[in-house]
Amino acid sequence: QVELVESGGGSVQAGGSLKLSCTASGDTYCRYGMSWHRQAPGKERELVSAIDTDGNIRYSDSVKGRFTISQDNAKKSVFLQMNSLKPEDTAMYYCKADSTLCIRPNGGGASYVESAYWGQGTQVSVSS
Repeated sequence: QVELVESGGGSVQAGGSLKLSCTASGDTYCRYGMSWHRQAPGKERELVSAIDTDGNIRYSDSVKGRFTISQDNAKKSVFLQMNSLKPEDTAMYYCKADSTLCIRPNGGGASYVESAYWGQGTQVSVSS
């Protein structure tokens, strides 16, 4: 079981910036492929950005060039720097652990598992 705790949401004016953080609990020898999703009222949840266990990154077209995802594997954290925010970015933002890669020392072996652990969400509101 992996628990995810998000922080960093808030209210800003259009053009402003926010940085979201998400920290995962879990085994010392594991790191996670993680992603950010968002859901606006009346809309489906959508992928915003993802970073896998190899560090490969992808963004949705709507945030490309404005948002930056990064990860600190030692701290089991993922961040989403959001710049040039627009009112349409207003949503509940969720962190998700997509996969778990564990590499144990001293020949302890390695494992990779796809997962779907979600955080509780953090609200981002952008006013015009």
